[in-house]
Amino acid sequence: MRYRRKHKGKILIIILLIAILGYSAVANIKTNLNDSPITVLQNLIDIHSTADTDHGWNLILVNRDYYIPKDYEVELTELSNGEKVDSRIYPDLQEMFDDARAEGFQLFVADGYRTEETQQRILDEKIEAYKYEGYSDSEAEKKAKEWVAIPGTSEHQLGIAVDINADTTRSSSDEVYNWLAQNSYKYGFIKRYPSDKTEITGVINEPWHYRYVGRRAAQEIYSQGICLEEYIQGLE
Repeated sequence: MRYRRKHKGKILIIILLIAILGYSAVANIKTNLNDSPITVLQNLIDIHSTADTDHGWNLILVNRDYYIPKDYEVELTELSNGEKVDSRIYPDLQEMFDDARAEGFQLFVADGYRTEETQQRILDEKIEAYKYEGYSDSEAEKKAKEWVAIPGTSEHQLGIAVDINADTTRSSSDEVYNWLAQNSYKYGFIKRYPSDKTEITGVINEPWHYRYVGRRAAQEIYSQGICLEEYIQGLE
């Protein structure tokens, strides 16, 4: 009898949550006719938190669980190739590039700051690409989100993350990625999505994606072999 009461209580809570969400919330949720009732229900009650800057702007944690605050603002500096970054990380970024080039490595920022609209476009294009390969709508969306962050959760929207590529006419990608992995922490950057931390970050290995956290934090993250999520947890 006690189990039945608890079971009924859970059902009532779920019903209340759905009712509270209301029409406007439901209208914004993309569902597929092939999705199971459980998947649809999970989408309906998917509630996320907003990232904060309690540990400083450089340590704001943004991922699938923590969305960028709606009022988040960033002052941008434009790079020589037209990409933009948060002005506060520009000096350290430039120093890192100067030192890498002095050692014979040719690299550039392939992607810096993105607007939410740009992030949405990139996600939509990835979904369409998978659908073209024959995946169903729901499967294509799931696979696309393994590669592309959901709008509102991308570090590129913060302006403190950069995708760094090699000028392959003068340096190989492996050479540049290896140099960054071994030296970026000296300038306040970390390899944000290491291959051995996928279960924690929720993102596959991205050897080109570097995130600014400041020199002290970068040194500690590098020396301990941890990811940003683990580092932030250790501060709390």
